[in-house]
Amino acid sequence: MLILYRIYQVLVMCPIILVATIITAVLTVIGSALGFGRWWGYYPEIIWSRLFCWLAFVRVTVSGRENIDPAVSYVFVANHQGAYDIFTIYGYLGHNFRWMMKQSLRKIPFVGWACQWAHQIFVDNSSPSATRKTMQKAEKVLSGGMSLVVFPEGARTWNGEMRQFKKGAYRLAVEFNLPVVPLTIDGAFAVLPRFKKLPVPGHIHLTIHKPIFPSADGHDLGRLMEESRSAIASAL
Repeated sequence: MLILYRIYQVLVMCPIILVATIITAVLTVIGSALGFGRWWGYYPEIIWSRLFCWLAFVRVTVSGRENIDPAVSYVFVANHQGAYDIFTIYGYLGHNFRWMMKQSLRKIPFVGWACQWAHQIFVDNSSPSATRKTMQKAEKVLSGGMSLVVFPEGARTWNGEMRQFKKGAYRLAVEFNLPVVPLTIDGAFAVLPRFKKLPVPGHIHLTIHKPIFPSADGHDLGRLMEESRSAIASAL
Protein backbone atom coordinates (compact mmCIF):
# COMPACT_ATOMS: atom_id res chain seq x y z
CA MET A 1 0.00 0.00 0.00
CA LEU A 2 2.83 2.40 0.82
CA ILE A 3 4.32 1.87 -2.65
CA LEU A 4 0.98 2.73 -4.28
CA TYR A 5 0.69 5.78 -2.03
CA ARG A 6 4.16 6.97 -3.06
CA ILE A 7 3.31 6.50 -6.74
CA TYR A 8 0.13 8.53 -6.19
CA GLN A 9 2.16 11.27 -4.48
CA VAL A 10 4.68 11.53 -7.30
CA LEU A 11 2.19 11.33 -10.19
CA VAL A 12 -0.84 13.12 -8.75
CA MET A 13 -0.30 14.88 -5.42
CA CYS A 14 3.01 16.66 -6.10
CA PRO A 15 2.04 18.10 -9.53
CA ILE A 16 -1.27 19.41 -8.15
CA ILE A 17 0.45 20.98 -5.14
CA LEU A 18 3.10 22.58 -7.35
CA VAL A 19 0.49 24.20 -9.59
CA ALA A 20 -1.62 25.23 -6.58
CA THR A 21 1.40 26.80 -4.89
CA ILE A 22 2.24 28.88 -7.97
CA ILE A 23 -1.38 30.00 -8.43
CA THR A 24 -1.75 30.88 -4.74
CA ALA A 25 1.49 32.84 -4.74
CA VAL A 26 0.57 34.77 -7.88
CA LEU A 27 -2.90 35.61 -6.55
CA THR A 28 -1.39 36.75 -3.25
CA VAL A 29 1.14 39.00 -4.96
CA ILE A 30 -1.44 40.55 -7.31
CA GLY A 31 -4.10 41.00 -4.61
CA SER A 32 -1.59 42.50 -2.19
CA ALA A 33 -0.14 44.80 -4.84
CA LEU A 34 -3.65 46.14 -5.46
CA GLY A 35 -3.96 47.03 -1.78
CA PHE A 36 -5.96 44.06 -0.55
CA GLY A 37 -3.15 42.20 1.20
CA ARG A 38 -5.13 41.69 4.39
CA TRP A 39 -7.55 39.40 2.51
CA TRP A 40 -5.31 37.95 -0.20
CA GLY A 41 -2.52 37.32 2.26
CA TYR A 42 -4.66 34.88 4.23
CA TYR A 43 -7.73 33.37 2.59
CA PRO A 44 -6.20 31.82 -0.55
CA GLU A 45 -3.63 30.23 1.73
CA ILE A 46 -6.41 28.49 3.67
CA ILE A 47 -7.46 26.60 0.54
CA TRP A 48 -3.81 25.95 -0.37
CA SER A 49 -3.07 24.51 3.07
CA ARG A 50 -6.15 22.35 3.19
CA LEU A 51 -5.27 21.01 -0.23
CA PHE A 52 -1.94 19.82 1.19
CA CYS A 53 -3.84 17.94 3.89
CA TRP A 54 -6.61 16.56 1.68
CA LEU A 55 -4.24 15.25 -0.98
CA ALA A 56 -2.01 13.57 1.60
CA PHE A 57 -5.03 12.02 3.38
CA VAL A 58 -4.23 13.95 6.53
CA ARG A 59 -7.22 14.68 8.75
CA VAL A 60 -7.16 17.74 11.00
CA THR A 61 -9.44 18.29 13.98
CA VAL A 62 -9.57 21.46 16.05
CA SER A 63 -10.67 22.13 19.61
CA GLY A 64 -10.79 25.38 21.56
CA ARG A 65 -11.91 27.85 18.88
CA GLU A 66 -14.24 29.35 21.48
CA ASN A 67 -11.14 30.63 23.31
CA ILE A 68 -10.33 33.29 20.69
CA ASP A 69 -12.14 36.35 19.34
CA PRO A 70 -11.75 37.20 15.61
CA ALA A 71 -11.68 40.92 16.47
CA VAL A 72 -8.76 40.63 18.92
CA SER A 73 -5.06 40.56 18.04
CA TYR A 74 -3.06 37.74 19.60
CA VAL A 75 0.43 36.33 19.62
CA PHE A 76 -0.08 32.64 18.88
CA VAL A 77 2.76 30.35 19.96
CA ALA A 78 2.87 26.75 18.77
CA ASN A 79 5.11 23.72 19.09
CA HIS A 80 6.86 22.75 15.87
CA GLN A 81 6.59 19.03 15.06
CA GLY A 82 6.96 19.09 11.30
CA ALA A 83 6.19 20.72 7.96
CA TYR A 84 2.46 20.06 8.31
CA ASP A 85 2.31 22.42 11.30
CA ILE A 86 2.17 25.25 8.77
CA PHE A 87 -0.72 23.75 6.82
CA THR A 88 -2.56 22.89 10.05
CA ILE A 89 -2.43 26.43 11.40
CA TYR A 90 -2.99 28.19 8.06
CA GLY A 91 -5.84 25.92 7.08
CA TYR A 92 -7.68 25.39 10.33
CA LEU A 93 -6.93 28.07 12.95
CA GLY A 94 -9.77 30.31 11.75
CA HIS A 95 -8.16 33.64 12.68
CA ASN A 96 -6.42 36.07 10.32
CA PHE A 97 -2.72 36.28 11.10
CA ARG A 98 0.77 36.78 9.78
CA TRP A 99 3.82 34.61 10.38
CA MET A 100 7.04 35.56 12.06
CA MET A 101 9.58 33.70 9.94
CA LYS A 102 13.26 33.31 9.14
CA GLN A 103 14.91 35.58 6.59
CA SER A 104 16.03 32.53 4.60
CA LEU A 105 12.42 31.73 3.65
CA ARG A 106 12.30 34.94 1.62
CA LYS A 107 14.47 33.19 -1.01
CA ILE A 108 11.99 30.41 -1.78
CA PRO A 109 10.63 30.95 -5.33
CA PHE A 110 6.99 32.10 -5.45
CA VAL A 111 6.42 31.36 -1.73
CA GLY A 112 9.00 33.89 -0.56
CA TRP A 113 7.68 36.55 -2.94
CA ALA A 114 4.10 35.98 -1.77
CA CYS A 115 5.15 36.17 1.88
CA GLN A 116 6.92 39.46 1.26
CA TRP A 117 3.94 41.02 -0.52
CA ALA A 118 1.53 39.73 2.14
CA HIS A 119 3.64 41.46 4.83
CA GLN A 120 4.74 38.40 6.70
CA ILE A 121 7.31 39.41 9.30
CA PHE A 122 10.84 38.32 8.46
CA VAL A 123 13.01 38.34 11.56
CA ASP A 124 16.28 40.24 11.24
CA ASN A 125 18.47 40.21 14.32
CA SER A 126 21.68 41.07 12.48
CA SER A 127 21.99 44.37 14.35
CA PRO A 128 20.11 46.42 16.97
CA SER A 129 18.72 48.71 14.25
CA ALA A 130 17.50 45.70 12.23
CA THR A 131 15.80 44.31 15.32
CA ARG A 132 14.07 47.64 15.90
CA LYS A 133 12.81 47.62 12.31
CA THR A 134 11.41 44.11 12.83
CA MET A 135 9.58 45.34 15.94
CA GLN A 136 8.24 48.39 14.10
CA LYS A 137 6.90 46.23 11.28
CA ALA A 138 5.29 43.88 13.79
CA GLU A 139 3.58 46.82 15.47
CA LYS A 140 2.06 47.93 12.16
CA VAL A 141 0.85 44.43 11.35
CA LEU A 142 -0.67 43.69 14.76
CA SER A 143 -3.77 45.86 14.58
CA GLY A 144 -7.49 45.51 13.98
CA GLY A 145 -7.69 41.84 14.85
CA MET A 146 -4.59 40.84 12.87
CA SER A 147 -2.52 38.39 14.86
CA LEU A 148 0.91 36.83 14.73
CA VAL A 149 1.93 33.15 14.74
CA VAL A 150 5.35 32.14 16.01
CA PHE A 151 7.11 28.83 16.57
CA PRO A 152 9.12 29.77 19.68
CA GLU A 153 11.28 26.65 19.31
CA GLY A 154 12.73 28.29 16.21
CA ALA A 155 12.96 25.04 14.23
CA ARG A 156 11.25 21.68 13.86
CA THR A 157 11.97 19.02 16.43
CA TRP A 158 14.21 16.10 15.51
CA ASN A 159 12.64 13.57 17.90
CA GLY A 160 9.08 14.72 18.56
CA GLU A 161 9.98 16.38 21.87
CA MET A 162 9.63 20.14 22.33
CA ARG A 163 12.82 22.15 22.07
CA GLN A 164 13.73 25.09 24.27
CA PHE A 165 11.58 28.17 23.68
CA LYS A 166 13.08 31.47 22.52
CA LYS A 167 11.98 34.84 23.87
CA GLY A 168 11.19 36.80 20.70
CA ALA A 169 7.44 36.16 20.52
CA TYR A 170 6.99 36.90 24.20
CA ARG A 171 8.89 40.16 23.97
CA LEU A 172 6.45 41.25 21.28
CA ALA A 173 3.49 40.28 23.46
CA VAL A 174 4.86 42.27 26.39
CA GLU A 175 5.93 45.23 24.23
CA PHE A 176 2.49 45.60 22.63
CA ASN A 177 0.46 44.25 25.58
CA LEU A 178 -1.09 41.42 23.57
CA PRO A 179 -2.44 38.13 24.94
CA VAL A 180 -0.45 35.00 24.19
CA VAL A 181 -2.47 32.03 22.91
CA PRO A 182 -0.70 28.65 23.08
CA LEU A 183 -1.40 26.21 20.24
CA THR A 184 -0.74 22.49 20.57
CA ILE A 185 -0.08 20.57 17.37
CA ASP A 186 -0.25 16.85 17.97
CA GLY A 187 0.32 14.26 15.24
CA ALA A 188 2.28 16.30 12.69
CA PHE A 189 5.55 14.59 13.63
CA ALA A 190 4.13 11.25 12.53
CA VAL A 191 2.89 12.73 9.26
CA LEU A 192 6.10 14.43 8.14
CA PRO A 193 9.09 14.89 10.48
CA ARG A 194 11.99 17.07 9.36
CA PHE A 195 14.16 14.10 8.39
CA LYS A 196 11.70 12.82 5.74
CA LYS A 197 10.71 14.23 2.35
CA LEU A 198 7.18 12.89 1.78
CA PRO A 199 4.22 12.69 4.19
CA VAL A 200 2.14 9.69 5.20
CA PRO A 201 -1.59 9.71 5.98
CA GLY A 202 -2.42 10.64 9.54
CA HIS A 203 -4.48 12.65 11.99
CA ILE A 204 -3.38 16.00 13.39
CA HIS A 205 -5.12 17.60 16.34
CA LEU A 206 -4.87 21.36 16.84
CA THR A 207 -5.73 22.60 20.33
CA ILE A 208 -6.33 26.33 20.86
CA HIS A 209 -5.75 27.15 24.53
CA LYS A 210 -7.07 30.08 26.53
CA PRO A 211 -5.21 33.39 26.19
CA ILE A 212 -2.52 34.28 28.71
CA PHE A 213 -2.37 38.02 29.39
CA PRO A 214 0.79 39.98 30.21
CA SER A 215 0.79 41.80 33.53
CA ALA A 216 0.37 45.57 33.67
CA ASP A 217 4.02 46.21 34.50
CA GLY A 218 5.27 44.06 31.61
CA HIS A 219 7.92 42.28 33.68
CA ASP A 220 6.63 38.74 33.32
CA LEU A 221 8.42 37.34 30.28
CA GLY A 222 9.37 34.19 32.16
CA ARG A 223 5.82 33.59 33.35
CA LEU A 224 4.40 33.89 29.83
CA MET A 225 6.97 31.43 28.50
CA GLU A 226 6.45 28.92 31.30
CA GLU A 227 2.64 29.02 31.26
CA SER A 228 2.39 28.77 27.48
CA ARG A 229 4.86 25.89 27.32
CA SER A 230 2.94 24.04 30.04
CA ALA A 231 -0.35 24.60 28.20
CA ILE A 232 1.10 23.26 24.94
CA ALA A 233 2.57 20.22 26.68
CA SER A 234 -0.74 19.45 28.41
CA ALA A 235 -2.41 18.52 25.11
CA LEU A 236 0.37 16.37 23.68
